[in-house]
Amino acid sequence: MNYLCVFCGSASGKKDKFTEVALNLGQEMSNKNIGLVYGGASIGVMGAVADGVLRSAGEVIGVIPQAIVDLEVSHKNLTHLHIVDSMHTRKEKMYQLSNGFVALPGGMGTLDELCEIVTWAQLKFHTKPIYVLNQDGFYDHLMAHFRSICENGFLKKEHLDFVREVKTVQELLDDYSSVI
Repeated sequence: MNYLCVFCGSASGKKDKFTEVALNLGQEMSNKNIGLVYGGASIGVMGAVADGVLRSAGEVIGVIPQAIVDLEVSHKNLTHLHIVDSMHTRKEKMYQLSNGFVALPGGMGTLDELCEIVTWAQLKFHTKPIYVLNQDGFYDHLMAHFRSICENGFLKKEHLDFVREVKTVQELLDDYSSVI
């Protein structure tokens, strides 16, 4: 099976659309026989994307540090849950299990995961596709900042192009399916 890693928030955010998009993405991934790799939580945008896949009888692999399991927020109904010792180990395991990556709305952890996976691509550690789902402009400022970094000589255009900006779940899955 082909697995898409979703980086996203353990919070729900202030707008219902964040979890609605995540739930929809999960359902559509399952419908296209794409498994989910994600951070393993049952809450927020993370929980919504996992629930979407599970509601459509798809496969979900969670990767979560023991310290977060101890907070009792791990999802109990996943196909598989890897419990790891650190956030660094989590990111490495998520990378190993995935064929591609997408960032949904989230906070600093989501940005950390996205930037690290782009950096790994820059260093030629992988050639897996990387997406930002910029539905309703959530990532407009981040994408503008990435372009500014490039314009100011701190990021090569070819590396900026590693980040594929998409506006809808359908656009994401159509493009992902065409490159995998």
